[in-house]
Amino acid sequence: MKTLSLFVGMVALAAADAAAQQGAAPVMTDQVSGTTALFQAVSPVSDRVVWVSGHKAAWARTVDGGATWQAGTVPGDTTLQFRDVYAIDENAAYLMSSGTGKASRIYFTKDAGKTWTLQYTNPDSAGFYDCMAFWDRDHGLVTGDEVDGQAVVLSTADGGAHWARIPSATLPTPRPNEGSFAASGLCLITLGDRHAWISTGAGLIARVFHTADRGKSWSAAETPVTHANATSGLTSVGFRDSLNGIVVGGDVGKADTFTDNVATTHDGGKTWALAGRPRISGGLYGVSYVPGGKTVVAIGPKGANYSLDEGATWKDLDTRAYWSVGFAPNGTGWMVGPGGRITRIEFRK
Repeated sequence: MKTLSLFVGMVALAAADAAAQQGAAPVMTDQVSGTTALFQAVSPVSDRVVWVSGHKAAWARTVDGGATWQAGTVPGDTTLQFRDVYAIDENAAYLMSSGTGKASRIYFTKDAGKTWTLQYTNPDSAGFYDCMAFWDRDHGLVTGDEVDGQAVVLSTADGGAHWARIPSATLPTPRPNEGSFAASGLCLITLGDRHAWISTGAGLIARVFHTADRGKSWSAAETPVTHANATSGLTSVGFRDSLNGIVVGGDVGKADTFTDNVATTHDGGKTWALAGRPRISGGLYGVSYVPGGKTVVAIGPKGANYSLDEGATWKDLDTRAYWSVGFAPNGTGWMVGPGGRITRIEFRK
């Protein structure tokens, strides 16, 4: 009976949390980053510690929830575009730059950005890295566009001291030109200590790769999101648990066109079904769940929308351009974009 009572109590608490989130209203606060660089990625550690990254080798961090930001650049090459960031804590973070060949790199700092260590440089002149994600401080992945008909995924098990390509035979065989869009740092995500998903496009197909064993084996599933040309497909993937997830994308080359650019899954990514169309046009660059429920925020050059029902219906959030969005475990989030834009977002009752 005690076990049953505990279970009933947990169910009631979960229902109350979900109801509270469904009735929540978003509150946005613009913050001053200290730079005009285009930000393309954000990694909230908590409601106080957040790292962001972007063009011109730029990065920024806050340790007070965004009341103040410290902005900086990685020395050596101001042309680098840091399209993804993974923060461990207020002192340690990884940056991934995107670009052809040697322009794709991985850096690490352990002293709050005072110094940066170049961990890895793409050795393939035809390669292009898109996104990065970690299960913990030591174990992580980087995904890139296909090269010579082979999918490109790197892994590390020692905090980036060594990176190695996962054998191509282990990965799904890519279609010609299939890869991920390096738009928001959200084309690759991890969950728990084993799951990871990669969203793809640009190869006349829009698929999701999935591993449930830290990259030892992979599966692939097609999605119904628009994928008619080289500028369309999936840009971002998000999961709230091991079964329920969402992907967004569309045609990033047609800013004023509405397309079928959102799909959801309830079986871990084995099958996908179209969800509702957002109220903003063009391709969506990123999507992220608000922890604790079905609320998601989707962003792109035409603005930001949010959904309280996992993409079935959408509401307006902002008309300004954003490139990425992310939430801390407590539900506090940040959206980032052009001109050093950083906007804090909270869902309040």
